Amino acid sequence: MSRVLAVAARDLRVQLRTPAGWLALAAIQALAGLFWLMLVDGYVERRADLVFDPYAAARTTLADHLVAPYLGNVAVLLLVLGPAVTMGALAEERRTGRSELLLTSPLRPAELVAGKALASLGWVALVLAGTAVLPLALGAWAPVDLGALAGGYLGLGLLGAVVVGVGLLCSAVTDRQVVALLLAYVVLMALWVVGWLDRDPTSLPSQLSLSAHLRDLLRGAVRRSDLSYLLLLTGWTLFATWQRVRTWRHA
Repeated sequence: MSRVLAVAARDLRVQLRTPAGWLALAAIQALAGLFWLMLVDGYVERRADLVFDPYAAARTTLADHLVAPYLGNVAVLLLVLGPAVTMGALAEERRTGRSELLLTSPLRPAELVAGKALASLGWVALVLAGTAVLPLALGAWAPVDLGALAGGYLGLGLLGAVVVGVGLLCSAVTDRQVVALLLAYVVLMALWVVGWLDRDPTSLPSQLSLSAHLRDLLRGAVRRSDLSYLLLLTGWTLFATWQRVRTWRHA
């Protein structure tokens, strides 16, 4: 465990010192803030239009019409900008030859992958902590459904884990960061839009779709099937990354 934490600490420091890590972090916070202001403005206008319709106004809740759309925007930002953080995690190690040095040391492939994943998850945690400030600040003016918000951020955290897993796997199959970045984009976007092929929730495309499994989570509705899908997808990508890194010793 000490070796895993050492790798994670080193990689997280590198991510926060490189332009890619900081730019991705700053871009997510800035865009999330912009989307939040637009959503608040739209929500206020909608409530004003419903002033003479109390029944419709009662159904226009903060959780469904403000917080959930905001979390959906944050999810898309994670998909778009998250791979920029993982693209060099393993590809750069191979390109510079550091992977050979690491794997001839007492550090095992599983510990290397776990450390890289932990560092990237630390970056995801920073992103989510920053974006959580805005919906939590609503508590000063209106009651916030903390349960629904917690469920939404649970979904975002699991999505971040999927992004990390896919990004590390793509970074492990090439020694070029740009190729790893493009591969991660293709895989993540394919997983996101595959559900559009068939809207039936019982169909195979919907079962494979990231967006379909996140839809209810971002509203605060936690289902075991959604959690299982996200956890299994993360576990499979990390296992595949470990298997790929193991082959480096024999290359």
